[in-house]
Amino acid sequence: MMSVTDILRLISETRPKPLPHPPKSIDYVDHVVNTALNGYPELAADSLLNPLLVGNIKNVIRGIVRQLNFLFERDFWIKTTMDEEAILKKAYSYSLLLEIAINFYGMEREWVGFTDKEVNDCINIIKNVLNKWEENEQKKYGESRIAKAVVLYKINDMKKVMAGDPQRIGMICWMGENIEKKIDDKCITNSFLDAIEQEIKSNIYYIMSKEGICRFGNDYAIGLRWLRHLGYVQVSTNPQLAAIAYRDDPSLWDKLKQYLRDHPELLENIEEKKDELAMTATMLALWPNMEVFRPVAYLLNFTDGMVSYQLNPNVATSYHGSLEDAIKIYSKTQEYFKKYDEYLLWGWTIDVEKGRPNIVFKVAGNSPAAIDITRKLESLGIGTNNTVTYTVSQEVKLILAKMEGMAEAVRKGILTTKVYETNMGGRLDDHLREIFAAKLVKDALKNVEDKLSIIYEYAKKIGIDIEDKDGTWIAPTGWGWDKVAKTLEEKIELICSRKYLKKLNDKNFAEFLAKYSGRDENEVLKYLDEWEKTIGMAGTLVAQRVWWIFFSRENKGKWLAYLISKYGLSPEQAEGILNNIDVLPASKRKPLDT
Repeated sequence: MMSVTDILRLISETRPKPLPHPPKSIDYVDHVVNTALNGYPELAADSLLNPLLVGNIKNVIRGIVRQLNFLFERDFWIKTTMDEEAILKKAYSYSLLLEIAINFYGMEREWVGFTDKEVNDCINIIKNVLNKWEENEQKKYGESRIAKAVVLYKINDMKKVMAGDPQRIGMICWMGENIEKKIDDKCITNSFLDAIEQEIKSNIYYIMSKEGICRFGNDYAIGLRWLRHLGYVQVSTNPQLAAIAYRDDPSLWDKLKQYLRDHPELLENIEEKKDELAMTATMLALWPNMEVFRPVAYLLNFTDGMVSYQLNPNVATSYHGSLEDAIKIYSKTQEYFKKYDEYLLWGWTIDVEKGRPNIVFKVAGNSPAAIDITRKLESLGIGTNNTVTYTVSQEVKLILAKMEGMAEAVRKGILTTKVYETNMGGRLDDHLREIFAAKLVKDALKNVEDKLSIIYEYAKKIGIDIEDKDGTWIAPTGWGWDKVAKTLEEKIELICSRKYLKKLNDKNFAEFLAKYSGRDENEVLKYLDEWEKTIGMAGTLVAQRVWWIFFSRENKGKWLAYLISKYGLSPEQAEGILNNIDVLPASKRKPLDT
């Protein structure tokens, strides 16, 4: 019998078997068991998140347990040694039942509508059989090696989240560490499930999601299944976030290598196809995210469960370039999910459309083309998420474009999806801070003769690499580009850029202002503290204002009347459009906003 370490390696390195299309399942139990044993326990578990199973889920779980338990007992009596295939089947069996139970603990059971009684009955069945399997392992091999390897695999998956960032510990990683401490080697799987139940149900995001207080999304490309259990309903991604995912989960490189082996044409003329290669790498990190949130999308009729994907920034200002990029990605994604949904949505009614991507495209709002791109995509039933948006007027104009496009889609009979207007408040705060800081510097130096020498010394102190005081300064700004500063005013703007001034109440900045303004340093610091708090509210103020314009009690009815009158919609259609538009405050850098 293999060691726990070897079993863990086997689970980690084994690629799932290709699934036949269409599925050859004869009933629900057969479908779930075969899907899991082919290497897809998560997909198999998610296929049970079907509203048609409410009231019937217990019978299906009984059938699954009977078949898997027979597999364990058969091998216990017949096999003298365990080959890799047999070990994998047992590992997938453990994993399947664990994933089903975790879905029952999470928000998924709420979205499906399973009752407390049937959930509790199913979990008791699962726990009893898991415990029995462990006993069999212990009797034959001295310890529950397969069970332990499966649990370690899942905990290690949690601990991947933000693993490449030494300065922070991600919430899911932290949860994984807590769970790991509570594992009892005498009853590994049951103690694992008990710890997970405690972590999920005590989590503030789960509590707020269940109570309907708020809805949450995430800006990271791995660990999302655990966030879904907590009630998260949206994820945002882009090539940069995909790169972080490849850093934190190196197995993605194996998927990319295999994809390139299957599509060698992408490696011909690499320089010409660099954008397509970047898109491919991002999609391979994106599709698993969409898989995670697909049950949410279908259970909530595409009013949630969306994955936000950034269009190629090199064509962001081009109407035709952006549409071409979006349609390419959407087409490939739709073909992929037509096959995936044959398994996920097995047993759903025949009127459910399979393959529709649960994707919205990030459309940068930094050019006039954004309005036309947004309107066109929405008219096709392809949702958008406007980003690079900072002001009320900008966001209002883009929401109006969404309304127009969505109205056209509705008139064509197309179901609209959840769409987003992202208020990038943190960047607005940064911009305002830079402007205000530059003003403070100019005011402090107004009575100083040699302003440039003072600015030069301060620039060196805060880490700007400058050789010639009087020459042109070139240095990064923190915005992704370098500033070429020739004049005194430009050099002041450079030292006040977000790269070197994260907060107004920076100690070096306060000392500088106090020294040349003649004011007490503590007094200056207090003044800067107050302004830092004030500026920090700017982004949130914009988000609140935009929300008030469209969704406040006094205004929402006016917009419903507008949609009905202008586009000839029914009240239900108009309300569906308005309810599907979210103002999304991007607060990832500001815990207070969250």
